[in-house]
Amino acid sequence: MELHDVWFVLIAVLWIGYFFLEGFDFGVGVLTKLLARNRPERRVLINTIGPVWDGNEVWLLSAGGATFAAFPEWYATLFSGFYLPLLVILVSLIVRGVAFEYRAKRPEENWQRNWEHAIFWCSLIPAFLWGVAFGNIVRGVKLDQRHEYVGTVLDLLNPYALIGGLVTLTLFTFHGAVFTALKTVGEIRERARKLALGVGLVAAVLALIFMLWTQIENGDGKSLVALVVAVAALVAALVANQAGREGWSFAFSGVTIVAAVAMLFLTLFPNVMPSSLNDEWSLTVTNASSSPYTLKIMTWCAVIATPIVMLYQGWTYWVFRKRIGTQHIAETVH
Repeated sequence: MELHDVWFVLIAVLWIGYFFLEGFDFGVGVLTKLLARNRPERRVLINTIGPVWDGNEVWLLSAGGATFAAFPEWYATLFSGFYLPLLVILVSLIVRGVAFEYRAKRPEENWQRNWEHAIFWCSLIPAFLWGVAFGNIVRGVKLDQRHEYVGTVLDLLNPYALIGGLVTLTLFTFHGAVFTALKTVGEIRERARKLALGVGLVAAVLALIFMLWTQIENGDGKSLVALVVAVAALVAALVANQAGREGWSFAFSGVTIVAAVAMLFLTLFPNVMPSSLNDEWSLTVTNASSSPYTLKIMTWCAVIATPIVMLYQGWTYWVFRKRIGTQHIAETVH
C-alpha cells in the first residue's frame, strides 16, 4: 500500500471519528428544541456536551488539515467548489461555539433564549449540510479537465445529496437522543428514549434508501458489508434503546455512523472527488496527493500526535462520565 493510500484511509478515519463524536453533540443541540420543555432541561442538555463539544471539533480540524497537506488538489477543488455550503457550516460552528460560551454571561431571559435558538439552528444546519456535501463527493460533481468545479450551488442540491443530508440530520439526532438518555436521569431520560425510537425509525428508512442507492450506483463487495453492518447496528441500537440499555444503544448507534461513513469512503476509493463530466477528469489518490516526502513526514507526525489527542479526549469523557438531571441545576445561571 502506497503512502497516499494510507493517508486516504487516515482521512477517512478522521471523518469517521468526527461524525461519531460531533454527531451526538449536533443531535443534542437539535434536541434543545425537540426534547427540552423548559430552561432547566435545556441547561441539562447543554451541560451533557459542555465539557466535550470543543474537543470533538478537533477531529474536523485534523481532517481538514490532513486533507490540505496530503491531498492539496482535493482540498483546493473541494473548498472552491463547495465554498458556499462550507462557509455556512463554518459560520454555524463559530456561532454555535460562541453560543455555548456566552449563553450564561447575562441573566436576561431574552439574551439566553436567543443564544439557545443559535445552538439549535447552528447544530441542525451543519448536521444537514455535511450529508449534502458528502453525498455530492460520492456521487461526483462537475469537474473539468483542470480539476476545477464548473457547476453551480444548485447542482449540489440534487435528490441524492438532499437525502444524504436528511440521513445525517436524523441519524445524528438519534445518536444525540441516545446519548441524552445515557447521560441524564429522571423524566428527561425517559422522554429521550421515546424520542430516540421515533427519530431512529425515520433515520433507518432514510439511511436504507440512501445506502442502497449508493450501493447500486458505486458499490462493491466491501461497501455491501459496510451497508449490512450499518443496518444491523441501527436495528440493534433501536432494540437496546427500547430495552433501556442506553450504553449498548449508544455503542450501536456509533457503529451505525462508523459503518455508514466507511461505506461512503469505500465506494469513493480510489477517487477522492469523481467528475460527473468525464471519468478521466476525476481527482484520485494518485493525481491529488502531495509528494512522497511530504506524506512521510506527515506520517511520523501523526504517529506521535494521534495517541496524545486520543488519550486526553478519553480522559475528558471519563472525568465527566456521570449522569445529570434538573436537580443538579442551580436556580440561578448567572
